[in-house]
Amino acid sequence: MKRRQVIQNAAIATVTTATLASCSRPGKSPGVTTGLPNVRWRMATSWPKSLGTFIGAETVSQRVKEMTNGRFRITPFAAGELVPGLQVLDAVQGGTVECGHTSSYYYIGKSPALAFATSVPFGLNAQQQNAWLYHGGGLEAIQKIYTSFNVINFPAGSTGAQMGGWFKREIKSVADLKGLKMRIPGLGGQVMSRLGVNVQVLPGGEIFLALDRGAIDAAEWVGPYDDEKLGLNKAAQFYYYPGWWEPGPTLDVLVNLNAWNRLPKEYQEVLKAATYEANVNMLTQYDALNGQVLSNLVASGTKLVPYSQDILQAAEKISFEIFAENASKDANFKQVYEQWKGFREQIYNWNRVNELSFANFVTSSQR
Repeated sequence: MKRRQVIQNAAIATVTTATLASCSRPGKSPGVTTGLPNVRWRMATSWPKSLGTFIGAETVSQRVKEMTNGRFRITPFAAGELVPGLQVLDAVQGGTVECGHTSSYYYIGKSPALAFATSVPFGLNAQQQNAWLYHGGGLEAIQKIYTSFNVINFPAGSTGAQMGGWFKREIKSVADLKGLKMRIPGLGGQVMSRLGVNVQVLPGGEIFLALDRGAIDAAEWVGPYDDEKLGLNKAAQFYYYPGWWEPGPTLDVLVNLNAWNRLPKEYQEVLKAATYEANVNMLTQYDALNGQVLSNLVASGTKLVPYSQDILQAAEKISFEIFAENASKDANFKQVYEQWKGFREQIYNWNRVNELSFANFVTSSQR
């Protein structure tokens, strides 16, 4: 063998040995390699740990840890532990934390189009929302908006169609809403405001005391499972449905773009997979839990009441007036709204044939 080739072979062997040693996991043989770094992130959330909404953050964190053998770990924090529940976007944007779990419609003051990432009045149910986000161009449209905040978002939880809120007194007509103080965020809050409601935006952990002490007259949160955990049934008697302002709300993981771009490609894919799993898992868990809890609430004295047709019709009319107004003033809103509206019409027509016809029959059947 020529001297030059011997030297080259020795150099290759030295580099290979060093590479294997540097990539070996602690306690494993040098032959077991990953080549991936240890990464530790903090996740601010908008939720108390006791609520089902926190499940999304926990699912993402747990699955990221499991799929990377503990090399990539995300620690979720309850609202208020790192930042207030309604300031998660600010914390992620500024790099105070690497990521957050929140509802995008909390931040419509920064961009009204972010409402579509969560849910808008008389919009899409959870299944339709996922179809729009994952296969109808919705996620790409929302991520484009978040880029201006140095953030990338991923759907990471859905509550399903929500309830219409707790009221201390019965609401029979639009006239009964006037002067009412109600906790309700997003575009739904804007609609209620035009119906004469004095709208309040409070994080979940503050709702019970405000309702119980009379600082507000009504409040909406999620649905029976979480609402009971907050004790809202102890502060108000009348439980309204449907939650027309949130027919299929999605929660998001927000990631600081600088932190995202520093992640190895493998970790980026793991995080995307974990958020997808969290999105599906939360929806199925709420669907499994809410029915029984609602039965328990009614049995214990809660009065279940549907919104009157005049309230629903007035709210729907105002909702689409607000959509049109925002579209005329905000280019991002207009772009997302027009794309979303076309998808909504298409999927409504399809679901009218397949889903609604079946649901109407089985729910009216005596079997």
